[in-house]
Amino acid sequence: MKNNLLSEKLVYTGDTRTPTHLHLVRYTPDEVHEYTADSLPPIEPQFSEKGMIWLQVHGLKETETVRQVCNRFGIDFLVMQDILNADHPTKVEEHERYMLVVAKFFRGGEEMQVCLVQGADFVLSFIESESPLFDDIPQAIRNNVLKFRSRPSDYLLSVLLNSITANYATLISKLDGDLDDLETGLLSTTDCRDTGGQIQELRHRYLQLKQAALPLRDQYAKLLHSDSALLHKNVRPFFNDVNDHLQYVVQQIDLCRETLSSLVDLYISNNDLRMNAIMKRLTIVSTIFIPLTFLVGVWGMNFRRMPELEWEYGYPAAWAAMLLIGAVVYLIFRKKEWR
Repeated sequence: MKNNLLSEKLVYTGDTRTPTHLHLVRYTPDEVHEYTADSLPPIEPQFSEKGMIWLQVHGLKETETVRQVCNRFGIDFLVMQDILNADHPTKVEEHERYMLVVAKFFRGGEEMQVCLVQGADFVLSFIESESPLFDDIPQAIRNNVLKFRSRPSDYLLSVLLNSITANYATLISKLDGDLDDLETGLLSTTDCRDTGGQIQELRHRYLQLKQAALPLRDQYAKLLHSDSALLHKNVRPFFNDVNDHLQYVVQQIDLCRETLSSLVDLYISNNDLRMNAIMKRLTIVSTIFIPLTFLVGVWGMNFRRMPELEWEYGYPAAWAAMLLIGAVVYLIFRKKEWR
């Protein structure tokens, strides 16, 4: 890891190569304007117009565009580096002129990073590639849901955070359903040859969610207890609502952990039962052949005087005796319900 204070060069550390794309929503209580561009200059004149600004930056490949956006809104260089660091830990950070939130979310099972920067009259959102995470919000702004357009920028921040927690809630609900289905399958059969891989896959999903949601829950306390002028008292209930959703997600994650632990125990138990069943069958086969092996051993000792060896019906009689003994032993096991 290089010392990031020895260079002014910005480097995007992620693997996503989505071209940088900007989507601007500027709104007032009376109107909404939307603009899209691949660079900052075409939409920059809109920043001087009145109204609240929400600028979405999709794709961080063009680091110079990211730098221009951040410079336009007075974002510090270290924060720019945080935005372009795809593996940055989740955090909430209060600055003099803006709030920074770095969080994780999931798209198609892939973990991605989102950075939110909220100032007095703007919110910037940076995502590594195109994502439907915030797709419902522009429509809510157009429809002025809950007087959206009359509220300050921290309300928009709370709505964006709510979308992130909703992303967690959707995935934890799906994970919970898959765990229930697997548990039902384990209880209905002892054939669990494919179950080990399924448990590992579910455990991986659980750990991803845990590593995303728990740090955000812990960091979110900074927002709840902040006395920043950027966070208005009348918006606090919306931040509390986000916190409630986060707490619910964390509780569900804890429940999933317990369910996973139970599934592992059940899987091991089923494996033991299957192994016991195999050993039981092998024992039955061995027990059936013990008396047969004894008879064959006796007849193979080559004593000179063994009358049955000279008997005309000795060979079929030997077969009949062995089959009869084997059948009797099998029936005894069957009667004792050893199958």
